[in-house]
Amino acid sequence: MIVDLAEFEKEPDAVKLTESGLRDALFGPRSTIFAHVAEAAEAGGTSFRLDGFALWYLTFSTWEGVNGIHLEDLYVRPACRGTGRGRALLQSLAAVAVARGWRRVEWQVLNWNSAAIEFYRSLGAHPMSEWSTFRLDGGALEAFGGAASSADS
Repeated sequence: MIVDLAEFEKEPDAVKLTESGLRDALFGPRSTIFAHVAEAAEAGGTSFRLDGFALWYLTFSTWEGVNGIHLEDLYVRPACRGTGRGRALLQSLAAVAVARGWRRVEWQVLNWNSAAIEFYRSLGAHPMSEWSTFRLDGGALEAFGGAASSADS
């Protein structure tokens, strides 16, 4: 489903994560991510199929003084969209946040994904219009991080 998500987001060659890497990230000794899945019983009820997932990690608000959830990815298979699975996944994250006294569930959405934006607004979510996402990666990350390492030497 991660490859399907990358294709949907028009980045089919961007996935570097392997199955074993995902397993380690979720269940390894230094696990830092969490996942909720939407599953349905197959005919006969002896097996299940995954219909979607929500991959998330903890954030921390210096103003609120508590953790929050950053939803890295929410994906529901196209055949299962409109069935409530995406809503149920997001609601399960909201329930975790409420139960643990956390104040936020946050995520990004691609500007062209109007169906997702409409869906999120229908839940009561709102865009953070005064904020922009920045990213330092690739060569710029290497150059900047490397400069710090050499300055520390």
